[in-house]
Amino acid sequence: MDLPVVDLAPYLDRAVAGGGAAGEEEEEAVRALCATVSASLRDTGALLVKDPRCPAADNDRFLDVVERYFARSADSKRLQERPNLHYQVGVTPEGVEVPRSLVDKEMQDKIKSMPEEFQPATPKGPDPKWRYMWRELNSEPVIPDGLPEWKETMDSWGSKMISAIKVVAEMAAVGFGLPKDAFTSLMKEGPHLLAPTGSDLERHGSEGTVFAGFHYDLNFLTIHGRSRFPGLNIWLRNGKKMEVKVPVGCLLIQSGKQLEWLTGGECLAGMHEVVVTKRTLEAIALAREQNRSLWRVSSTLFAHIASDATLKPLGHFAEASDAHSYPPICAGDYVEQELSVINLKGKNGF
Repeated sequence: MDLPVVDLAPYLDRAVAGGGAAGEEEEEAVRALCATVSASLRDTGALLVKDPRCPAADNDRFLDVVERYFARSADSKRLQERPNLHYQVGVTPEGVEVPRSLVDKEMQDKIKSMPEEFQPATPKGPDPKWRYMWRELNSEPVIPDGLPEWKETMDSWGSKMISAIKVVAEMAAVGFGLPKDAFTSLMKEGPHLLAPTGSDLERHGSEGTVFAGFHYDLNFLTIHGRSRFPGLNIWLRNGKKMEVKVPVGCLLIQSGKQLEWLTGGECLAGMHEVVVTKRTLEAIALAREQNRSLWRVSSTLFAHIASDATLKPLGHFAEASDAHSYPPICAGDYVEQELSVINLKGKNGF
């Protein structure tokens, strides 16, 4: 099974046209696309989209710049480390982020109850990946020396991915039978965070190495451009594990815990991990042949609900059978609560 690929162009065209001139057929096609978006988020926790405003060349440019940064020595990268700001900005070195599955007893029990072939890989300790946090609302961004194009590249690709997420959030709302702006109105002023990861496949490139242990994202929706090295596994609502294949020019979107809250559990936060697989090994061999970087970069962006907004099941989801499991809570407080479980207190993402 592959995830559906939704082309956002018809919806964008419809939005530009103001909705007035569309024929019934066009209208129907757009409604069907919105239904695909909501169904995919509900059933798989993920979705592939094609956004004409986010071309593959822009993703490549972003990956090129971030690869060059991560290829620097550890000491050089640590100049951008801000542990005093709880790693909210700048670089988080490998060995700092702790996978939730190592510290969450409930999650460990859930893993044990899974059929063996669907169980996630077991991390041996903290994640051996680096991460760079770019621009959280209340902090000055940290800019590495010697990469003059860094700020423009981060801002440009980050804003393009945010614009794609907003369209998906609108389409999901329509697909779920909510007002079009049900989600996007809550995202205004959200502490969205561009947080690319870098994993050194030269040092950690053996099959089974876990770069990101089994976890969910605590934010609203997460979006990634295509990575040059595969390795992402997701868990579908039916409990099956699936390796994600992202076609060139597509973006991957995953549902986070805030979306689960707003839909009263209709959409569960997607569980996922990043592991070196056979397909990763094939990509490593090809990169070696072509003399390319062996840093696996993911262009991850965490889109958030505004910190002062209230998380609670919206509209008809308030009547859902599980709605009582999602009592109203301020989004900022919820994030703090989640982060106290892991090593990065104060960081609004992942």
